[in-house]
Amino acid sequence: MNIASTSSNASTSSGASGLSSLSTEEFTKIIFTELTNQDPLSPNDTNQLLQQISTIRSIQSDIDLSDNLKGLVNQNEFSSAASLIGKPVGGVSEDMFRVQGIVQMVSRTQDGTVLTLQDGSRVNIKNLDAIVAQPAPSTTGGNP
Repeated sequence: MNIASTSSNASTSSGASGLSSLSTEEFTKIIFTELTNQDPLSPNDTNQLLQQISTIRSIQSDIDLSDNLKGLVNQNEFSSAASLIGKPVGGVSEDMFRVQGIVQMVSRTQDGTVLTLQDGSRVNIKNLDAIVAQPAPSTTGGNP
């Protein structure tokens, strides 16, 4: 049995979450399967097998970390956009026109976080280039 077929069996049995979710029992089973199926007159290098599996698990771990970071960035982007509701902003709309208006709604789409302005125009947060400061309420009244 070669390493490639053993690895493909392992990835199939480990489910959709990848090789990083292999249990110690599954990992040991892969090693024993490799050892029992090798030719005694021409043994495979077990260290090489362990290094390959370790590398595969490391790559899967990096992919999982990258996915988690993307999720955090998307969540942070959405939270930041939500804080703009009711505030005047400016940017380039999805129709590629320069728009300015008050944010009415924030939505998450395939293209990322999108702000919907009062006039109905939609601006991807990546195309936002101005947040207009609102004037402070006047404190001048009739009181001395």
